[in-house]
Amino acid sequence: MIEQEEVTELKQWLNTEIGQYARRWEAGQIRQLLSNVFGYHAIQIGMPHWDLLRENRISHKWYTHTMIEATAAGTSLVVCEPEHLPFANESIDLLVLPHVLETSSDPHQVLREVQRVLVPEGQVVISGFNPWSLWGARERLPGLESLLPIEPHCQLSPWRLIDWLELLSFELNAELFGCYSPLLLQKKWLDRWSFMDRQGEKWWPFLGAVYVLKATKRVNSITMVGLDWSKKPRGRAQAAVVTGRNMKKQAKK
Repeated sequence: MIEQEEVTELKQWLNTEIGQYARRWEAGQIRQLLSNVFGYHAIQIGMPHWDLLRENRISHKWYTHTMIEATAAGTSLVVCEPEHLPFANESIDLLVLPHVLETSSDPHQVLREVQRVLVPEGQVVISGFNPWSLWGARERLPGLESLLPIEPHCQLSPWRLIDWLELLSFELNAELFGCYSPLLLQKKWLDRWSFMDRQGEKWWPFLGAVYVLKATKRVNSITMVGLDWSKKPRGRAQAAVVTGRNMKKQAKK
């Protein structure tokens, strides 16, 4: 189930200066990834007040959250837990999960539900905090332990997540990293360290504090093994009928 305290803290953190810095980068990357995704139904799981589906062309869009946030959301809200999605098998074309796995007590079950409800060739976009970054090292730096709303042990590395997706027959389409600035609280300091974003993309691209993954659900086709009925059977030699008259003729010869 979703940890409500962490979800609330994450929502508040996204409104801070450092949170908006991460939010702008994340929203920009997801917007580009979803620009050419088509289908009938798109679902954003969690964070319904942060509309990441706004510019996507799919007409039927829904947002899920827990009962606590239900009164603050619009009419397209579906109240549920991400570990138990109330959708039929293979009925959704696109799923977006902003920091959902980090706030869930059972991220494996969330991914299994994602695999269940997505149509074949359906797509999922997942975002999270990278533990192998300057932000991920905050627990070892005095004074920085509480600057992120997600506990270090809850953060999932993108490489582990990719392994999980592959086990569920997903194919990775995009792996993006961003936010290379140190974990600073004031905008003036973030602006002074903005050069880190340019340098990080060039020199240490996999150490960005935030990552976004996009993957497609693949379904292996079944090949029937058996007889090839397209080929005509070869003609068989007919057995000769030997009669008494034929035997006499052969004897005279």
